[in-house]
Amino acid sequence: MSVSQLNMETFDAAVSEDKATLIDFFAEWCGPCKMQTPILHKFADEHSDKMNFGAVNVDEAEEIAVKYEVQSIPTLMVFKNGEVVKRAEGMKNESQLKDWLKEYL
Repeated sequence: MSVSQLNMETFDAAVSEDKATLIDFFAEWCGPCKMQTPILHKFADEHSDKMNFGAVNVDEAEEIAVKYEVQSIPTLMVFKNGEVVKRAEGMKNESQLKDWLKEYL
């Protein structure tokens, strides 16, 4: 499974599930975001049985970024039943991401 690109129409349904959902808030022009993306896609391929993965382009879905007070990118959030249960700002390598998400894997 890959990382689903989310927008205003698809975001709420994606984060409302009982299964944990990792959302990557990013922008196309962001250097650290470009480094984070392949790590997240690899992680999604390896762990999609345990959690869902999505991405929100903050330039295209600014309302979502404002609602969740995203002030720097990349920002990663884990949602469960529509609520943010975990949040981190800045890029994470594969090892850091695995450690950060250990309770969901």
